[in-house]
Amino acid sequence: MMDMELPILFSFSLLSLFALRIIAKKIQLVDIPSGRKQHQGMIPLVGGIAIFGSVLIGILLSSEISSVPTLYLSCAAVLVLMGAIDDKFDISVKSRLLTQILMSAVMIAFGNLQLANLGNIIGFHELALSTPLSYLVTIFAIIGAINAFNMVDGIDGLLGGLATVSFAALGYLFWTGGQIDLYQFCVIFVVATIPYILLNLGLPFGHRFKVFMGDAGSVLIGFTIIWLLVQGTQGHQTSFRPVTALWLIALPLMDMATIMIRRIQKGQSPFKPDREHLHHICQRVGLSPRMTLLTICTIASLFAYVGVLSEQYQIHEAIMFFSFLLTFALYYLMIAHIWRVTTWLRKLANTTQNHNKVRLIKRRINTLPNQK
Repeated sequence: MMDMELPILFSFSLLSLFALRIIAKKIQLVDIPSGRKQHQGMIPLVGGIAIFGSVLIGILLSSEISSVPTLYLSCAAVLVLMGAIDDKFDISVKSRLLTQILMSAVMIAFGNLQLANLGNIIGFHELALSTPLSYLVTIFAIIGAINAFNMVDGIDGLLGGLATVSFAALGYLFWTGGQIDLYQFCVIFVVATIPYILLNLGLPFGHRFKVFMGDAGSVLIGFTIIWLLVQGTQGHQTSFRPVTALWLIALPLMDMATIMIRRIQKGQSPFKPDREHLHHICQRVGLSPRMTLLTICTIASLFAYVGVLSEQYQIHEAIMFFSFLLTFALYYLMIAHIWRVTTWLRKLANTTQNHNKVRLIKRRINTLPNQK
């Protein structure tokens, strides 16, 4: 995409958000505060719809993308529509899952896009999947990615920030791998998302024009990212190895898996909403919403950077895979014992603070003039 086209895309995305806000309020496509939702006022749920429309315009404007990826746009449109219906009427989990499975099947059947080769993650040889197993793994991966990004959408800016991290890392890998059309697609998605992040954070127009992503946005982001991960790791031309994909979406993936495991251990549905996500924990230990956003996005960026570096230096896939598993295990243990960890950190901080006070007092005493 030419530099002159990016401002057009940015402006279109911003204007579409303002226009859709008006429509959303008229049809009551808004998020109303409740027990888990502690925002103020009714916030329009139009971020995902605006981003999808802007991505479509960006594809049409781009000179590098020779043809509109019709299959992707068709599947994404169905998912965005279902997400918007869910935002409006709060449909059942089964209906959402069924739609996601159907779109996964369409992606596999008509696009021949599936996870058939997982690379040399076990250290002995490449792990090639049989056709039925590759279909099953692909559907599971799509549902997992969609729900991973859906679950992190808990504080202002977080879903957009994590999506930007993943798309930026993907874009860089596509660029270095020579898949310029997919690199341009990632650029389009990032530029289309930035206006949403600004309005979601109340910048620069204040909270009066605030918008939320909605389920339409989270399913769009999750589906698009897994689509790109399959495009980048499977087939004749690839830009990165399958294990790298884990690191590019590491934090949403780990957070989702941890939460689901803990819910199942409690005898609850893995899809039951709660306030035990990483962003909730960060705020309960004293971080402000903005510091929580910065902290989580920084961690996600570090994980993605590890993935990018592993590609640049061609670190063995088995090493990266078992490193990911070890990182996930540590993450799970930390979240499972977060209150013990925070108590220890507070004691450590208080001990350090007391030591500093003692040193300061001693220093002041030493600087006093000698009394005879």
